[in-house]
Amino acid sequence: MINPRIVKNTKNIASYSVKLLIGLAFISPLIIGLMFSIHTETELSQLPLRLFPKVPTLENYAKVFTVVPILHYLKNSLIVCGVAIVSQIILASLAAYGFVFFDFPLKNLLWTTILATMMIPGEVVIITNYVTIQNMGLINSYSGLFITSLISGTSIFLMRQYYKQLPKDFKEAATLDGCGDIGFLFKIAMPLSIPTVSALAIYQFVRIYNAYFWPLLVTNKDVWRTVQVGVSYLVTGDVEEYGKVIAAAMVAMTPAVVAFIFGQDYIIKGMVSGGVKG
Repeated sequence: MINPRIVKNTKNIASYSVKLLIGLAFISPLIIGLMFSIHTETELSQLPLRLFPKVPTLENYAKVFTVVPILHYLKNSLIVCGVAIVSQIILASLAAYGFVFFDFPLKNLLWTTILATMMIPGEVVIITNYVTIQNMGLINSYSGLFITSLISGTSIFLMRQYYKQLPKDFKEAATLDGCGDIGFLFKIAMPLSIPTVSALAIYQFVRIYNAYFWPLLVTNKDVWRTVQVGVSYLVTGDVEEYGKVIAAAMVAMTPAVVAFIFGQDYIIKGMVSGGVKG
């Protein structure tokens, strides 16, 4: 008779092995990119390509930091992401709080309109957004880069779904203690919604940080470019230096990967907490 403990251990080992293989399959592009970024141009131009370089080198990264001001582009991207995320958290929290705890005329119609905006692709309104930004004189400015990301229907939806789960006793107890709506929002509701806020922040960071077309459209001076646009400067029509391009891509994707790695638990908690009650 087979020992049940052996069967259990075998199943656990098999389960971990499958999970490990799936995880490696998902991150294999990052591993391959990292390996190729430390190859020399000579090795990258030879066939067949080798995953591990004969002599690892960091010259591709040195070229990235000297040919283009990659750190300046990173700073621009982080500033745009920071302003947009803080704005989305505050404005979405205020709007969601109003939809959950207040009654006002045309409330359902307004909420339906917000949900409808989530179904409109960003490419549909990009021309009108650009014309508006141009008329406002915000071309080549931080304001032009982040003004279209200050609020979104998705952010309001996520925060509203969480606030609908808050027990009514919390609000009643706060009111009896003399806490107004603003006090209840910032002292009780928002601190309790940290998982949802964190998930929202990470989701918006990855989305805004990886944007390419909009920063390219509203900026025509290098000083205002974001990192995704800056990386494209390394791709020229004369000579392709693949190692330099791969190294730049690895540098550019590092903040987004780090944010996702450290925030994946918050993303799961935030999505689950916002989907229990609607």
